[in-house]
Amino acid sequence: MTTKSIATIGAVLIALAALSSCANTIRGAGQDTANAVNATQGAGQRVAKAAN
Repeated sequence: MTTKSIATIGAVLIALAALSSCANTIRGAGQDTANAVNATQGAGQRVAKAAN
């Protein structure tokens, strides 16, 4: 293998690692948002019950 080939393979592997870590971050942000929505809805329901 030439140095250029090894460098290209290394760059591809680094790019794949970076993309997979971004996917995990985006997934985590989506879960955090869903949890916040659920908590807000739960609080709203408790306030509605208390008002009745």
